[in-house]
Amino acid sequence: MKGKKIISAILACTMAAFMMACGGAQKAENSGNVSGSESSEAAVDMNENNKDEADAEESQTDDFHIGIVTGSFSQSEDDRRGAEAFQQKYGADKVTLAIYPDNFTEEEEATIQTMVNLADDPLMKAIIVNQAVDGTTEAFRRIKEKRPDILCIAGEAYEDFSDISPVSDLVVNCDFVGRGYLMIRSAHELGCDTFVHISFPRHLSYETVERRVAVMKAACEEFGMTFAMEEAPDPTTDVGVPGAQSYILEHGPEWVEKYGENTAFFCTNDAHTEPLIKVLMEHGGYFIEADLPSPLMGYPGALDLDLSEVAGDFDGILAEVEEAVVKGGGEGRFGTWKYSYGLTVSAGLAEHARNVILGESELTNIKDLAKAYGAFSPGAEWSGAHYTDANTGERMKNTLLIFQDTYIFGNPGYYLGTTKIEVPEEYFTIQ
Repeated sequence: MKGKKIISAILACTMAAFMMACGGAQKAENSGNVSGSESSEAAVDMNENNKDEADAEESQTDDFHIGIVTGSFSQSEDDRRGAEAFQQKYGADKVTLAIYPDNFTEEEEATIQTMVNLADDPLMKAIIVNQAVDGTTEAFRRIKEKRPDILCIAGEAYEDFSDISPVSDLVVNCDFVGRGYLMIRSAHELGCDTFVHISFPRHLSYETVERRVAVMKAACEEFGMTFAMEEAPDPTTDVGVPGAQSYILEHGPEWVEKYGENTAFFCTNDAHTEPLIKVLMEHGGYFIEADLPSPLMGYPGALDLDLSEVAGDFDGILAEVEEAVVKGGGEGRFGTWKYSYGLTVSAGLAEHARNVILGESELTNIKDLAKAYGAFSPGAEWSGAHYTDANTGERMKNTLLIFQDTYIFGNPGYYLGTTKIEVPEEYFTIQ
């Protein structure tokens, strides 16, 4: 893929710099803004106040391993780099990394076994899967039967919460309900009259995607916008990533002509993001943010950027991408999150698991989760909520929904303040 080698080099350097710096049928409840930087500072104070006790305790309790399972570089590069960041921080002797097959839908047993194999390590105490693709529920079930002492944590679960939450110790997803509303509201505020959702049958079969579509449709009705859907090839099928990306490059210009330049486009697959951004930069249209946002998600390849001079500096990365977007005529039409979501989830969930094992954090406490995320997204503001299934009224204490504020590239760019916007209550019961 164009720019992929550059991105890999950038992210590798980024992780090294991080280590130096760090040394719709759902209802959300108990939501609130949580600052990663503030939580991190609190953790530092705690460690300083109890330094002697903490050092003594860690020397006795730090003899455990953590495993992180992600997709490959071609499917989920940010996820993989986040896993590498955590491994670099604590060492390969403490952290084991694994990759599930690209074609996980056709190789489900291999996917399951990749996760289960980590439980063979007698010192393994936590297994994190990001993204928690099909098969994760069964893998966690087998792990718990074999090793009930291991924490099983799912990031971005594909399978229904009613299935995966009962066999997981913690499930953390991007807030598909809140973001479904907020992306439409943001597009409306930016002057869009149409919103186009690009996906394929496999993704549309997932509860999270299905409910978000329902929320988006309802929000478009509220704001007087047209909602449309387009289908693109699934990269896990025979066409692969190259075929899926070629389809976007070929048909993207047709979509812009069909729906108009005041249209915001959104795709549910990471591999579709780079070619979609490229098309919209050249032909018009809006891109509020990626499904799993990051300034490194799609933008460097689409804009042919060399970010090596700002590697590890997300302020610098954001500025370089912003300059290229504005220069290309995309001012006010493209957005992102400052920090990579996929990277933060892989590393942050592992950090959170470690803190829990050491007795420094509570597993389902949102502020404790923010503290861990803050180690890899310093200064970022996250909004978090526990998930409740409106069909049953059950509040799943071990299932959290989170998101970061949206940044719009411009001269100057600006944050939309999405973490401070209250999503209307009725959107949490949309089916």
